[in-house]
Amino acid sequence: MKAVWNGVTLAESDNTVVVEGNHYFPPESINKEYFKESSTHTTCPWKGFASYYSIAVEGQENKDAAWYYPNPSDAAIEIKDHVAFWKGVEVT
Repeated sequence: MKAVWNGVTLAESDNTVVVEGNHYFPPESINKEYFKESSTHTTCPWKGFASYYSIAVEGQENKDAAWYYPNPSDAAIEIKDHVAFWKGVEVT
């Protein structure tokens, strides 16, 4: 699987975990140079507290386009620190 935005590969892995139709990429597969911590957080009733990254590529920013669970519930432990995408990031 590959996550691409603005012509740049953000993540690539053969070991994504699919939850609710979203591919969660392992942390070591992320090209960190394009990720900026965001102050946005949300809560999922069964996965727990999510944190977000904004994506920055060639002067363009895609705010909160990636999310992860640093301390997921026991039911979602397999996606701990894995990153998923939305907001126009193509995952193929």
